[in-house]
Amino acid sequence: MTFRDLNLNTPLLNALDELGYKQPTTIQQRAFSVIMSGQDVCGIAQTGTGKTFAYLLPALRQFKFSKEKYPQLLIIVPTRELVVQVVEAVKKLTTYMSVEVMGIYGGVNMNPQMAAVQNKLDVLVATPGRLYDVILSGALKVKSINRLVIDEVDEMLNLGFRTQLRNILDLLPPKRQNLMFSATITEDVEKMIHTHFYNPVRIEAAPTGTPLENIDQIVYHVPNFNTKVNLLKLLITKDESMTKTLIFAATKQLADDLFEQLQAQFPEKVGVIHSNKEQNHRFNTVQQFHSGAYRFLIATDIIARGLDIAEVTHVINFDTPEVPENYIHRIGRTGRADKKGISILFTKEQEMEQLALIESLMNYSVPVVPLPDDLEISDVLTEDEIPKVHMRNVLVKTPKRENVGPAFHQKLAKNMKSNKKVSHKDKMMLKYGKPKKRGAKKK
Repeated sequence: MTFRDLNLNTPLLNALDELGYKQPTTIQQRAFSVIMSGQDVCGIAQTGTGKTFAYLLPALRQFKFSKEKYPQLLIIVPTRELVVQVVEAVKKLTTYMSVEVMGIYGGVNMNPQMAAVQNKLDVLVATPGRLYDVILSGALKVKSINRLVIDEVDEMLNLGFRTQLRNILDLLPPKRQNLMFSATITEDVEKMIHTHFYNPVRIEAAPTGTPLENIDQIVYHVPNFNTKVNLLKLLITKDESMTKTLIFAATKQLADDLFEQLQAQFPEKVGVIHSNKEQNHRFNTVQQFHSGAYRFLIATDIIARGLDIAEVTHVINFDTPEVPENYIHRIGRTGRADKKGISILFTKEQEMEQLALIESLMNYSVPVVPLPDDLEISDVLTEDEIPKVHMRNVLVKTPKRENVGPAFHQKLAKNMKSNKKVSHKDKMMLKYGKPKKRGAKKK
């Protein structure tokens, strides 16, 4: 099937031709007719399957020009990077259409955004926190929204946007079409569907744990953290095919530490992004990686959902994710658009249980590759890798005392005084050695 087999209009087909897209992905093909029918939809598809176009194509196909200046289509996404990418996708698809689109997100001054949303606007892309603030400010009217898209809803709930999402849904017009796309359907997602959706049609492009066919996966069993660092340096130094490599780290601190180590060896070729970095830094870093100026980009899992970078050659998992689904999201950054991708996983002995969960989710055993002969095995352990000596706490049972009464302690002499009332006569006798009479009362 090609895009011309779908019920698309000429402006959209021309835009797709210019972009070089010929055939729809599975989720795009399955979702199109259902969304066109006006039903609520819950789309389940893993990262990298074309979810953005899956909801944009039918939504823009049904777009009708209105003199009303308020937006008709609202798209809510979890990260600022994803806002920018969805806005760009809308602009590319509407090259031959008259559609006004903009994105709003946190981390920047809200006043310019409040002013911008009061202009003519057809499509609004936003993160939930900033969207709710702008609505409450009164700058944005949501009365004309007839179609809502919530993308990566599971990640939004993980990031703590549950309250904002619920409040936004309550503020929107009740008569609307709801489209929700997620890589996983958690219990919280189910509750949201049950509360705010009307008999949604479930469309599943691929099971959550299905490994992408275009990705070759391998795993190295590495003894410790510092050997992982040595292996990372060795691989990226020797393999010149790593022209656009994404390196995932579990924490922001680890991402910064890896950046410092690699930057010395590859100056001006490494970038790092995580949620603590300023917005301009994040955008510029992603752009440098996009253009090829950076060969390596170090990122955390939260940023993983907001990245859509073409032609990523390799994904290196420096650590084994504790949440198995996060591994799927990570490796989904490569192997796109029918291009081959490579995923490399570093696993320590302490992470073997996490690897087993990942393989169980995918129903696939990741091939183990032996460590390179020239790899320097470090014997320096981090604090959490140092074996803990657990001493057995043996409680000595004290012997039972027999024929003992209550505890008794002899008082000190000074504490053995007893209260005794002394008469005035006796006091005088004690003080003067003779009776001392009170004087006669003065008249």
